[in-house]
Amino acid sequence: MLLNVSITVVIGLIPIFLRTIIINKNLHHRNWTYAAIGLLFAMHSHAGNDHRYTISVDASLSEMTVTAHFSTAVTDISARSEDAPQFLVAAYDCDSDEKLETRGRRLVLPDAGINCLNYRVDLREAANIGRHEQILDPANIAVSPTLWMWRPRLAAADEIHVQFRLPDNVQVSVPWQPLDNINNGYRLVASPQSGTGIAIFGAFTSIVVDVAGTALRIAVLNSHNVIDTPAVTEWVRETAGNIALTYGRFPNSSARIVVIPVGQSMWGGDAAVPFGRVVRDGGETIELFINEGRPVSEYYGTWTATHEFSHLLLPYLQRSQRWISEGFAQYYQNLLLARAGQYTESYAWQELFDGFERGRQSAPGASPNAATAEGERGARMKIYWSGAALALIADVELRRRSDGRESLDTVLDRMQQCCLPSARTWSGTDLFRQFDSLLVEPLFMDLYRQYADATGFPDVRPLLEQLGVRAEGGEVRLSDDAELATIRRSLMARKPRTSSRAADRR
Repeated sequence: MLLNVSITVVIGLIPIFLRTIIINKNLHHRNWTYAAIGLLFAMHSHAGNDHRYTISVDASLSEMTVTAHFSTAVTDISARSEDAPQFLVAAYDCDSDEKLETRGRRLVLPDAGINCLNYRVDLREAANIGRHEQILDPANIAVSPTLWMWRPRLAAADEIHVQFRLPDNVQVSVPWQPLDNINNGYRLVASPQSGTGIAIFGAFTSIVVDVAGTALRIAVLNSHNVIDTPAVTEWVRETAGNIALTYGRFPNSSARIVVIPVGQSMWGGDAAVPFGRVVRDGGETIELFINEGRPVSEYYGTWTATHEFSHLLLPYLQRSQRWISEGFAQYYQNLLLARAGQYTESYAWQELFDGFERGRQSAPGASPNAATAEGERGARMKIYWSGAALALIADVELRRRSDGRESLDTVLDRMQQCCLPSARTWSGTDLFRQFDSLLVEPLFMDLYRQYADATGFPDVRPLLEQLGVRAEGGEVRLSDDAELATIRRSLMARKPRTSSRAADRR
């Protein structure tokens, strides 16, 4: 039996839906100017081409066969991975039956281009190069589309529509967006391509759960070991709910979570949740790597998943300024775990204080921008904590000057409504200018100019003293007599959850 996959690329045929920016009525008139410019740009966007792909995978998950029809002749078809050609069995111009060769990761096409493409891929071998295969049950495979998807480059208006027709007992999970009202339908759109997402074929657990009104698609791969799948999916649901404690909803209305069992030996440790990452590759996927040998109850005591979910509060930033994205995720993981009741306030402040100290001691002769541009060697803590310090400074100042009416939460709320999810890569200045456009009084670009290229680490020690976060011998004590103690308490105030599964960590 074959796994038939019909893929239709529909470019420019859907309406351009304008985002509504919900902002305070007292905002400067310049913000409405930005909205008008965005409207004008959307009205002048151009439609693109229409391509169709049909993909079949055999029941043994060994070979994939693809037929692609292009609405106009295309002259450039490629795969994203340099390894893709070794798994390409054969490719033909299906109008002329002429065999096509590869040059690097591109197909060699006639000067006039082609309108139709047939090709076959050794899917099992492509999956075998991934480190997932050594621990996965062979009834399910994980393989990146970068190894098997040969296609024209997607422009901003392009969409690839995907419809899966599956045989019994076979499922598919892809890093693309589901189509409304189309069973097993997905679409691939232009994205930052921050990493290589995986497609999953075979027998695995696939479930959709509601988190703060958002349908989250969860896929749990099967390993050679027994996994308590219901408990794992419940942990994912509850942990994803932490992010809704920022502004009451999940940042992406259609995110995908993939849970990958890795055991102990693969990562050289025995942590319950040793690793996670966010991949923005045709959609937003959160990959959580679990040690299935540890009890699921231990997963609740980790911060990895909350950190990864916190990345969705921002668009994808260029790697040279990831100190901002990593820092904001570090800051929010601690705030959210306190708001959810998994951390006490004092424990969360201890975590932040210790992180700031590690950041202060890391690469003291480099600025955040310089440390990130040069790589993580010797500067990892500066990269991960400089942005957290800046986030704290901004959050406190917003709350102080507005008497609590504005905060970093409200800025991120407005950011999500205007601009997320985003298909492009942002710079740090792009992000902070956008933040400032959502405020009555700008703040973020001033902070960027003050700290981004300044040697050393943002000095938050005076601010911590004002907040009543005082350390004696490295141990944090909270003082409610401090000048800004009310703001400190508001940062981590408990918020209601839909579940009481998680326990306090002290």
